[in-house]
Amino acid sequence: MENTASWKAWEGRVVDGKFPLRKWLGGSDHSAVFLTELGSQQGRKAAIKLVAARVSDDQQLSRWRAAAQKSHPHLIHIFETGRCEFDGTTLLFLVTDYAEEDLAQILPHRPLTSAETRALLPPVLDALDYLHSHGFVHGHIQPSNIFAVENRVKLSAEGITTPGVSNPSGVQPNVYSAPELATGKILPASDVWSLGITLVAALTQHPPARDALDQDPPVPESVPELFRGIARDCLRSDPQQRCSVTDIRFRLQPGSTLVPTASNKPAKTNRLGPRTLVPMAILLLALIFVGIKVFTHSGTSSSPASTASEQPPVSAPPVSSRSTSNKSDAKPVKTSSDAIVRQVIPDVPKSARNTIQGKIQVRVRVDVDSSGKVKSAKLVSPGPSKYFAGLALKAAHQWEFSPPEGPDPNRSRTWILRFQFGRASTQVTPIRERA
Repeated sequence: MENTASWKAWEGRVVDGKFPLRKWLGGSDHSAVFLTELGSQQGRKAAIKLVAARVSDDQQLSRWRAAAQKSHPHLIHIFETGRCEFDGTTLLFLVTDYAEEDLAQILPHRPLTSAETRALLPPVLDALDYLHSHGFVHGHIQPSNIFAVENRVKLSAEGITTPGVSNPSGVQPNVYSAPELATGKILPASDVWSLGITLVAALTQHPPARDALDQDPPVPESVPELFRGIARDCLRSDPQQRCSVTDIRFRLQPGSTLVPTASNKPAKTNRLGPRTLVPMAILLLALIFVGIKVFTHSGTSSSPASTASEQPPVSAPPVSSRSTSNKSDAKPVKTSSDAIVRQVIPDVPKSARNTIQGKIQVRVRVDVDSSGKVKSAKLVSPGPSKYFAGLALKAAHQWEFSPPEGPDPNRSRTWILRFQFGRASTQVTPIRERA
């Protein structure tokens, strides 16, 4: 197809005998998107993309069909794919969710606020978590591929591919593409780079400038500090030095449900329109937290056997009560030797606890002075999350022990505090090390 008029002329036709082309929504010289409907779901709106056929049709259809098998609340759903023919022209078609708007339609009019960005990032991270943990990469993270579908943020899905040294989906590098994409490589870290560029663009309306391919692009000082740090760690030229999706998640502290919306007037679709564009709290906290799954693994390393006490460890029973972060609330913990006077359990927000799958273990070594106070604390096994490691380390500093007894009351002691974070509770087991 040579021009838009040629595509629009097909309005009113039916694809594969069941998908009517209701309205032309946009496209290019080789593809077009129309509004259609799913007859099997009582006229539910959908979008159908028509692509001019090429020699590699089979590979394209195979990729689309593989993407259709991926189901996630924050990925555009692919209902059907196939071939059709109009006026002697062979086409591929792809039927997906109908998206009211995309982020690229908003940014020419205004940047997102910090609150809107906080609400936008978690569902995007959630979708990337899902893809990366299942051995796939998105490969196309940019504002035009971040959609609003019935008040839910969703990523496009048609370009999902597998990581490797080739570029099977034919991604054309652009300003949002990671440096390695120019050599044909697609990695999970490539999505992180593109997310960093998108983050800067969302907050400033422009992607960051890049003077040289081997240099990290500077992040404007106008970007709020939290997001500036995240963007810097995303935009490392070396993929190995970029932060992970999980790292980004734990650097965020979601506290807002605002997302970019179209109007402060009630509307049937609550569209993310580019015209009136005022923030409105249309998403519940569930949009941020429900479905966010951090694919972590419990830490399993333990203290070397040579440093453990030869006698049975003096330890308190595992604790699952709430944090006693205030000293006045702390209660002495009785053990066989009355060694622990005060223990502090980290206070984990419910939103962070909901991200845990399985158990997260963190081990902290504390040195105790002659008065029973902790004089130093050090991570022995930080586990998979810097966030939970930080909570454990902070709590460990507040523990207190009874003064030592025996011939040398001034001697210091060392304990290992084993923190185990789960969705339901946090347990801490103190283990006495050899003096």
